[in-house]
Amino acid sequence: MVVLQNLARTIDVGSSSYLLDIGNTRVVLDAGMHPKLEGPGSLPDFEALREGSVDAVCVTHAHLDHIGAFPVLCRRQRNAQICMTEETMALGGAMLHNSVNVMTSKRDELNEPSYPLFGHRELDEIFQKLTPAPIGRRFRLGDTGEVRCTLHPAGHILGAVSTELEWVGGNLLYTGDVHFEEQSIVGAAQLPCKHFDTLIVETTRGDYERDPDYTRQAEMERLGTAIRETLKAGGTVLIPVFAMGKTQELLVMLRDLRDAGLIPRVPVHIGGLSTKMTTIYDRFADRSHRLNSGLQLLRDLDFVSPAAGRRSGEIHFEPGRIYALSSGMMTEHTVSYRFARNILADKKNALLFVGYADPESPAGKIQRTPRGGTVELARGNVQTLHCRVEKYDFSGHAPREHLLEYIREVSPKTAFLVHGDLPARHWFAGQLAESHPEMNVIIPEPGEAYVVE
Repeated sequence: MVVLQNLARTIDVGSSSYLLDIGNTRVVLDAGMHPKLEGPGSLPDFEALREGSVDAVCVTHAHLDHIGAFPVLCRRQRNAQICMTEETMALGGAMLHNSVNVMTSKRDELNEPSYPLFGHRELDEIFQKLTPAPIGRRFRLGDTGEVRCTLHPAGHILGAVSTELEWVGGNLLYTGDVHFEEQSIVGAAQLPCKHFDTLIVETTRGDYERDPDYTRQAEMERLGTAIRETLKAGGTVLIPVFAMGKTQELLVMLRDLRDAGLIPRVPVHIGGLSTKMTTIYDRFADRSHRLNSGLQLLRDLDFVSPAAGRRSGEIHFEPGRIYALSSGMMTEHTVSYRFARNILADKKNALLFVGYADPESPAGKIQRTPRGGTVELARGNVQTLHCRVEKYDFSGHAPREHLLEYIREVSPKTAFLVHGDLPARHWFAGQLAESHPEMNVIIPEPGEAYVVE
């Protein structure tokens, strides 16, 4: 018998974590922290797991909504086998150390005595013991020998994988976050095209249809036009980006636009955490599922200017340049949030968004605000918006049409719809009910356990 339990506390994109009981083997898939919640409430319900009861933990990639609670799970499951790629180990370790710093800063600000939920020394002890898992090669998961695991490139960020589990009489695929198209630095997903009994599939982009005429090249050229026109008018460009993944993708796009003569040669400034993550990307330049093999972003892209120091105040504003600063959602206290004061009030400037922004984040509010209107970025911080604002689709998640095509191709007996807001999941459920009425389609409720065979 196989049982799946959703360990997340809410149905949305956050704190991804799923428990699988496969015969005598107990596996946890991902251990994420919810980006909108604070304190212990941001963690999955690990209290539902008896200490020492988990045989293996598989982490698909290094974004905090998939790895942010990993140290807390390790503390409770000290003997569990850990399964993640070498790239995820490197990126995830850096992200988690930064998370300790963020939580420490929030402890007094939010009066949250539980922060930090883990510490630097604890992280060092965990990661020093890890051995990277191979991609594309089957290996045993747990001590019983009844479950075999194969990791497949997921095309989301560097090191991201989908997890295939096999046992006598059944199999399962957990997509994690997946993208079936090449990006600028990460290749397309390479998922098996065969029947699976159970599919656990992300639904992030299920609530909207991508323009059928979309091409990544056309989107890049549109970005290049906005940058070129802004700089020609004497303005400055701010591109809010996530430090890991989106920063590195953007740097390659800017190189390609410059080489094609679509944007002028100007300095591109990135922040401190982005520099650290880019250094890790460069470490894997010629030995991972990466495009532009061998390209050293910080060495070979001579227009990139990393921040001189770690604090945002050390990034000096100079007109006529490009600033690619985190966070992508311009969350309060981040570099892009503070830097926006130099951008918003001047109509010559441009604020260009290349990734997802939660509607209630400062970035989301700006995108809804007409030019000349006012926007409250945070309590007490009201700004008048005069600069140019545009949004582009360079998502690291597959559009819903591609995911739906894959689900239909592998035709699972049971499909669990995860990692998406309810409207996104309901779209997939409706489409599958129409085309595959025999398929058992489940939106797993928090804490609920489901027998899948």
